[in-house]
Amino acid sequence: MQPELTDVKPLEDFRLLLCYNNGEQRVFDVTPYITGSWYGQLSDPNVFRTVRVSGRTVEWANGQDIAPHELYELSKTI
Repeated sequence: MQPELTDVKPLEDFRLLLCYNNGEQRVFDVTPYITGSWYGQLSDPNVFRTVRVSGRTVEWANGQDIAPHELYELSKTI
């Protein structure tokens, strides 16, 4: 079972710093997701910076989100 996401911070180059309740910090690259009209909105740095924790995942102001297991499994420990 993966740990609970407790905080997220937007970083440069469309990456996210993910903080988990076990003390783990991971970096997730959102770049591959920024395509099309819906997720493409995240290419605007002002929109990208609206990211917040929502339940077990992250969500942006316009409703875009990424599955919790993808955030954890595809991110890199720092």
